[in-house]
Amino acid sequence: MSAGTLDLLSGLNEGQRAAVTAPDGPVLVLAGPGSGKTRVLTHRIAYLIRERGIHPSAIMAVTFTNKAAGEMKARVEKILDDKLKGLQVGTFHAICARLLRRESEHTPQRADFLIYDTDDQQSLINQALTELNLDSKKYKPRSLLNTISGAKNELIGPREFVGQGYLGEVTSRVYSRYQELLITNNARDFDDLLMDTAILFRDTAQVREKYQRFYEYLLVDEFQDTNAAQYVLVSLLAAPQNNVFVVGDEDQAIYAFRGADYRNVMQFRKDYPQAKVILLEQNYRSTQIILDAARGVIDQNTHRTPKALFTDRRGGSPITVFEAYSDQEEAEYVVSIVEQQRKRQGMDYRDFAIMYRTNAQSRALEEAFIKEGVPYKLVGGVGFYKRREIRDLLAYLRLVNNVDDSVSFNRIINVPKRGIGKKSVEDFQSWAAKQHFTFSQALEALSNGEVSSLGNSAIKKFIEFNNLLKAWQEIAQSNDLAALLDDIIAQTHYTLHLHETSDTTDEALERDENVREFRGLLKDKVGISLSEFLEEIALVADVDTLADDMNAVTLLTLHAAKGLEYPYVFLTGLEEGILPHMRSFDEPDGMAEERRLFYVGITRAMQRVYLTYAFRRMTYGESSPGVPSRFLRDIPAGLTEGMSARLTKDIDRRSYMEETTWDKPSLPIGSSTSRSLLSPPPTPKAPAPKDNLKYRTNQNVRHAKFGEGVVIESKRSGGDEEVTVSFKSVGIKRLAASFANLQILD
Repeated sequence: MSAGTLDLLSGLNEGQRAAVTAPDGPVLVLAGPGSGKTRVLTHRIAYLIRERGIHPSAIMAVTFTNKAAGEMKARVEKILDDKLKGLQVGTFHAICARLLRRESEHTPQRADFLIYDTDDQQSLINQALTELNLDSKKYKPRSLLNTISGAKNELIGPREFVGQGYLGEVTSRVYSRYQELLITNNARDFDDLLMDTAILFRDTAQVREKYQRFYEYLLVDEFQDTNAAQYVLVSLLAAPQNNVFVVGDEDQAIYAFRGADYRNVMQFRKDYPQAKVILLEQNYRSTQIILDAARGVIDQNTHRTPKALFTDRRGGSPITVFEAYSDQEEAEYVVSIVEQQRKRQGMDYRDFAIMYRTNAQSRALEEAFIKEGVPYKLVGGVGFYKRREIRDLLAYLRLVNNVDDSVSFNRIINVPKRGIGKKSVEDFQSWAAKQHFTFSQALEALSNGEVSSLGNSAIKKFIEFNNLLKAWQEIAQSNDLAALLDDIIAQTHYTLHLHETSDTTDEALERDENVREFRGLLKDKVGISLSEFLEEIALVADVDTLADDMNAVTLLTLHAAKGLEYPYVFLTGLEEGILPHMRSFDEPDGMAEERRLFYVGITRAMQRVYLTYAFRRMTYGESSPGVPSRFLRDIPAGLTEGMSARLTKDIDRRSYMEETTWDKPSLPIGSSTSRSLLSPPPTPKAPAPKDNLKYRTNQNVRHAKFGEGVVIESKRSGGDEEVTVSFKSVGIKRLAASFANLQILD
């Protein structure tokens, strides 16, 4: 072993070394929380470059946040003491956006397409509903978007989409028109970035083979959070050499509501039976008590790989459980403990995180922090780029970049007021549609004196606006984005508008400060184009803007806590109906996900965990009694302190029932402490068919349209059998057995 290799591997444990030095071919690293997976990924990239002689440009590493991508590249460069040109590290969305711009000739959109966020999407859905004469109060835009997003995640375009019933028919029509409007506006939503790239790879051999040759090694972080489209992307890009290195943990899969499917880990093992599988079980974050409590919770879940989490930090403080009378008392308790521990232990406010299941729970906590004068920061609140004044100015910049962006056009055509009323805008859009003009063509036609149905006053205003856009486009060519913003603000008198539309002087000053902050951001963007800047901020997530240097307590949802760590963690609102959420009560998969959410929360803690619940909680304006979360009962006895009498009695009753019942629930057997598995574990025997079910888990089947696939699960649903199948060609589908006519291949 060379000195360079020894240097790369120093400080790594046995499992980490096995992962870093794994041979070519598929590799699956199942990494428990706090087990150093980022270190493994960075050292793996460094190992490929230094020891295997792989050029950085032949490596692609995919993460789920821009922040993680930046940190990963910086750490690799630090290890190798070199700036790595060509190394591709980024999020799925960022990488796909770049690729689609590069290969725009093969797609309907131009290379300078915009990326629409949720607000933009809802505006476009509303436009589609209006054009189709459908009532937005009856057909909720957000619900329609969720359905469309789900379809796109499964690579189902508007032509392939088949809705059930009248609502399904309406959704199909809206989906088609929505997609047409996206193309007309030269825009894509986030789901399009993935779907369009996957379809481009799937259907265009020359593009697919080009990138397969270009990227010899593919590494994917947080693999359990991939959806069907991302799984297809990984599979297509990795072929044919299949040097694909994925890192994930089924126990930390908490984004099913976004379309993520933790079963992709199982599917990976099925598709790559020769894959080297490595467990990372040594934790470098938490105490052993925290890990034992977390394991007691997660071991209740099935369809997972058991992990014997261990750490050198033996023992630790017990898990504190506190029952408050009300959510107000719960919040007061949290603040008091923060202040107590901060003073006793000499901690900073930034060392504490308060987590909860739903955003609404932050209200009582915020009130308590404000009352006591304790600084806090709220993750997932109104982000900087969501503020009204910033969205206005961004709409101007987007329109300068792309005059055909109808969403931005409608937002600022009369903001600040320039005498173009709603009727004039509708007349302009109607006339442009009849003439088959894009917005830019329509504005040019008016400027050239073409006859229209608009009044003379409106025509004059539109021509003036078009002249402003042309002047701004010339400024944009210089890439001086701050100068461009300055001219937009000056020409539109936006500062005056900002003060006129603010309710108080303080609000006006705060909004003015936001504008100055935005200008400062643009001033720092030296040498990048307007198009590049707009893409950069479109791909920013909440976690990317989280200020690390702010000394304040962090308040955040459990979903936002993924990937973070804090010395002290509070999990609040641990009541039935909140965590687990009431929506999961009748769904085994939903309940398992809620348990994973609780597990993720506990394992964010480095030193201490506080679990709180309330006897009564204010919900929707009414105070109602609560029942302690069932997850509290899963924490092994002896690991907690402060357990209330009623909760202890409940746990004792449950323990007695388990000890005196022959038919005990079987729990997964803990894995051995050996860190490396040279081959996948044996496939578990499929359970005997129940209720005359025809299909069984792990069966190989064939569908007339979707081809071959593997049965993930089958269950009775109404009068039919519902089969969930993972197909190689189209990902995961849920099918009614009586209609699917699946052929069993086993």
